[in-house]
Amino acid sequence: MHWWHRLPLNVVYAALTLGYMLAAAALTLLLQRWLQPWAALLVAVALPLPLLLYHVRRVFAPARSLFRALAGSVASYRDGDFSGGVSWQGRGELRELVESHNQLGRVLRDQRQALVQRELLLDTIVQNTPVATLLLDSTRRVVLGNLAARKMFGDGRKLEGQSFDALLDGTSDAVREAFSRGGDGMFTVGDEDQEDIYHLSRRRFRLNGRQHELVLLRQLTAELRRQEVQTWKKVIRVISHELNNSLAPIASLAHSGAELLRRGQHERLPTALATIEERARHLEGFIREYARFAKLPAPRLQPVEWRRFVAQLRSQVEFVVDLHPADGTTRLDAAQVEQALLNLLRNAHESGSAPGEVKLSLRHIPGHWRIDVLDRGNGMNEAVLANALLPFYSTKRHGTGLGLALAREIAEAHGGRIALLNRDGGGLCVSMVLPE
Repeated sequence: MHWWHRLPLNVVYAALTLGYMLAAAALTLLLQRWLQPWAALLVAVALPLPLLLYHVRRVFAPARSLFRALAGSVASYRDGDFSGGVSWQGRGELRELVESHNQLGRVLRDQRQALVQRELLLDTIVQNTPVATLLLDSTRRVVLGNLAARKMFGDGRKLEGQSFDALLDGTSDAVREAFSRGGDGMFTVGDEDQEDIYHLSRRRFRLNGRQHELVLLRQLTAELRRQEVQTWKKVIRVISHELNNSLAPIASLAHSGAELLRRGQHERLPTALATIEERARHLEGFIREYARFAKLPAPRLQPVEWRRFVAQLRSQVEFVVDLHPADGTTRLDAAQVEQALLNLLRNAHESGSAPGEVKLSLRHIPGHWRIDVLDRGNGMNEAVLANALLPFYSTKRHGTGLGLALAREIAEAHGGRIALLNRDGGGLCVSMVLPE
């Protein structure tokens, strides 16, 4: 590159223009001796023009090469190649342009490398997660299947490009039935001796303007087995505690009764026998409550008038009634819902609330009936609220932890739900929502 190529373009352009004008003026003065003034000017302008064009071409040749290099570099960026760069030894605006262009290339290259690293990390996570993951396109062909999905649907072979419906045909009846139901759900694969429990999750979304579906299959067998073992341990602890509380005094009183008989002190026997009977009946009631929870049958739905149903409840426990509408009817298992509400109303009386503050409110909402049992007792703290509906959880000294759990079981068996929340001003609201 010549020395003038390192000058700013505006300086070179001004020098060429000035030189051309000076040459034209000198030629005009020289040619006026032989030609008319206008002819001399015309000839003086035309004669140095080829020389000017030649120098302009030489001066701007490196700039044209630079523009071609920039165009090629931009094309490489468009194709995803950020490894190249452009060199320019000149000064001025072109040097700033080249430096900005190279800096852009470095930024794009760094971002591309970061994206590649993130993609590798994400692919490693997806491929090695124990959750079987499948991505399906709009034609239900597999776009992505991780290692767990290959093991479940393809005996370890790649699934990409295959028809998912064809893959389903090669699976068990339980898997096909789970997918035919649509939506999320749980299903069991295998027999009683060796069964696996799975949770199916399906989500639809648009990717690159086309509909896709993400399918996730998570094996829950080990987790549910751990929870089952913990539940059984808790059941055994509760039953053992309750049995010991009853059998220990029964054994002691039986021994004391035998001693009283031996000594002839018959007047003290009725007290001992009454205590034995009381502890035995308590134990009987405890076992009966557990059996009722474990053997809850499917609800037998029959037409029920709310007015008569609530009147039956009030004959067994005291509470204030608020019915809207007062003459409504629904379909439910009256015996089961009555048992659930009796448990809730008795809990309300045991909460420390005044009897007149225990209230049952019935409201009709679109498609459902909402039953609220309200009190003005001590309410519940956050820890108790989070666990109160779990079986065998109780804050009472002699509680079984089954009252609220049974109410929840009955509500869900009817297709409804139950929730607990503290009331403003103190007290608790237990809300049961049942379908019409």
